[in-house]
Amino acid sequence: MQIQELTIKRREGTGRQVAKRLRRAGAVPAVLYGGAKSEPVTVDPRAVLRIIHGHQGSTQLLTLKVEGESASRMAIIRAMQFDPVSENLLHVDLQEVTANRAITVRVAVHPVGEAGGVKEQQGILNIVMHEVEISCLPTQIPERIDADVTALMIGDVLTVADLKVSEGVRILNDPGQAVVTVAPPMAEEAPPVPAAEAAAVTTEPEVLTERKPKEEEAAPVEEGKKEKAKK
Repeated sequence: MQIQELTIKRREGTGRQVAKRLRRAGAVPAVLYGGAKSEPVTVDPRAVLRIIHGHQGSTQLLTLKVEGESASRMAIIRAMQFDPVSENLLHVDLQEVTANRAITVRVAVHPVGEAGGVKEQQGILNIVMHEVEISCLPTQIPERIDADVTALMIGDVLTVADLKVSEGVRILNDPGQAVVTVAPPMAEEAPPVPAAEAAAVTTEPEVLTERKPKEEEAAPVEEGKKEKAKK
């Protein structure tokens, strides 16, 4: 894998106010640990963003150059903190590593090919796991792990055990864990019924029956009684 270079500067002082002052000056506070003791340092946020661009989900090996020192070190970016509103980089955790000691890192999973269930059966490719955890020497960290999905049909599952990695790399996730699946196509929705037709279907016709008021029905009877009384 390609080893990127990052320059860091030692810093004096810690705390919220120091961090704010550094950010206003265009730097980002960071911590380098993994050696004899943790060291407070600063980094250029633009340099960090250039390094991680296009490599989200994967851990990269870095060559650290300490400003003012001739010796270099190997390290990885272990964690980053971003502002939830501005999305500006706020803090970086760097872990120093050695070439002969295995470390645990996360690496992105990249689907390769077109699944048969998508091409022939109009299924939907579902990436369940976007990254996996691996153990290897720092110099053996892969940029990504390819997942060949071409043989997957609807209902098939590609698991962690199906992933191919190079010698010296060990995947730590459960071998039976699903990485990629192919789901059946979504059922087509019925076309909407026009409002007028819907009203005609759902509204029952009103049955009208002619009914005379009780007063009108009783009127002839009363008139008959009156005629008899006059006679």
